[in-house]
Amino acid sequence: MLLTIQVNNKKIRAEKGETILSALNRNGIIIPTLCRMKDFTPTGACRMCVVEVEGRDRLVTACSQPVEEWMKIRTHSPRVITARKTIVELLLSNHPDDCLYCDRNLNCELQRLSEELNIRERRIKGRKLKPRLDQSSPAIVREFAKCILCGRCIRVCEEVVTATSIDFMNRGRLTHIGAAMDRDLNFSSCIQCGQCVLVCPTGALHEKHNITEVQEYLNRHDIVKTIQYSPFVPAGIAEELGIKYNKEFDRNLNAILRRIGFDKVYSSGTGTDISITELADQVSSVIEKKAEGPLYITACPAWVKYAEQFSPEIIPRLSNVKSPQQIIGILVKTIVADQMDVQPENIFSVSVTPCTAMKYEARRDGMMRKGISDVDSVLTVRELSKLIRLYGVDVTNIEKEPADEPLAGRSSSAMLAEVSGGLAEAVVRTLHHRKLGKDSDRQMFKKLRGSGTFRESLIRIGEDEINVAVVDGLAGLEKLKAAQASGSKYDLIEVMTCTGGCVHGAGLSFTSSKEDVRDRAKLIYQADDTEAINLPCKSPSLINLYEKLLKNNKEISDKEILHTRFEQRNVLL
Repeated sequence: MLLTIQVNNKKIRAEKGETILSALNRNGIIIPTLCRMKDFTPTGACRMCVVEVEGRDRLVTACSQPVEEWMKIRTHSPRVITARKTIVELLLSNHPDDCLYCDRNLNCELQRLSEELNIRERRIKGRKLKPRLDQSSPAIVREFAKCILCGRCIRVCEEVVTATSIDFMNRGRLTHIGAAMDRDLNFSSCIQCGQCVLVCPTGALHEKHNITEVQEYLNRHDIVKTIQYSPFVPAGIAEELGIKYNKEFDRNLNAILRRIGFDKVYSSGTGTDISITELADQVSSVIEKKAEGPLYITACPAWVKYAEQFSPEIIPRLSNVKSPQQIIGILVKTIVADQMDVQPENIFSVSVTPCTAMKYEARRDGMMRKGISDVDSVLTVRELSKLIRLYGVDVTNIEKEPADEPLAGRSSSAMLAEVSGGLAEAVVRTLHHRKLGKDSDRQMFKKLRGSGTFRESLIRIGEDEINVAVVDGLAGLEKLKAAQASGSKYDLIEVMTCTGGCVHGAGLSFTSSKEDVRDRAKLIYQADDTEAINLPCKSPSLINLYEKLLKNNKEISDKEILHTRFEQRNVLL
């Protein structure tokens, strides 16, 4: 049912039950917000979206107030502008004055609002918050003094990620956001996914930067500098640098990385193909032995940490295949080290990923050999973009170069694993090709490519049936548990922490709306449709690795080095 309301002396149509803010935005009228997040229940906490409604003594919050028939609204009256300006001035009264050094400089919502409201002086002086840094986490840094208490990080952690790692602490002017018992983040149940970083409007939360460390090693001539990047990183870099992505940009990125100073450039996609192959072996064993309980598969270290903390009962059924990042890391420190005749400790191995949790994974127990880490440093897409700008590389005017062998190639299945459900699809496609000797019909995976936090599909491969479930975002775990409680049994379950998969990783551009995530996934599906090598078993790089290099290297010939272990973790609530 449509209603008529009057906004700034003009009539517009609004739907019954929708909020004033929704009606305004739909009609091209933009008003500022700080606490609001799309698809979340509004709280009206920040008061930035206040508007003047005729007949009301007080200003009302547009994000939470439903429209009413013939409501007369003024969105930018002097009273409204003054109220919004005062709110921002109050936030700035005790906010740090270190914008030039802030992680979100030029990309800060508070800074943008200050500029839009023409705030040019500090009229309100408040007691400065005591600077306090929490750098305990290997992936996320908290700067308490920059927090404006919008609550967005709390809501995404509780309602989307479901880790409930942080909450409001204390009362009045002492209110702040903290982890359990107000301890540092590494004592909490934080799974390092970084979704809180994406929604933070200021620099109160950001990834832990490794740029300085990488720079130091790039200037050393006694060390071999290697870098790997996951399949979606080139598209993420293009997005961050504001250029249009195409498949050839992958080769441009190889040249860019060598121009910066890396000696060897590898594709993490080779590691993804290895992971898919190893997972296909495990799934095949589950089906042949008719094992009780499903095999949980993932390349998501945030989900692994969540399982270790909150669902330790599934650890025996959690695949122990290392993530692609760690597989490439160990191959660099073994096969590549042998080929180059250098000691593993003289190789500095860097990984670039859309994910902040990969920084945590590189520091996990079991991700090193003989005291040497498989991966020495992890950069997000945003960090690598900063490094490219720092070195003054013209990304639009550079020759295309291939990645370095033997870790240069990948199949489109490796790219597909970057979206939620893609890894399960890649594994099943591999099993189909093994058993029937031909490619599977893409229509078989239509349900797995759908939307929703929980998806399931029964897939037939000859006489075998594989019951597959996909948990797209940890909120879907409840639906999985409900399905299992009602009698549904699965052979294969894929879990991704970030909704949509790695295309919604916290290391990508901050402008990651649902539409952005959907466009990124579409890019991956298009690549899967057009690339010639669609399965790991067809990849020359993988064939060479398995038939020659892995067999000839005694340290990894049994492939045990490609696997790891998981264990229950006890953390503060």
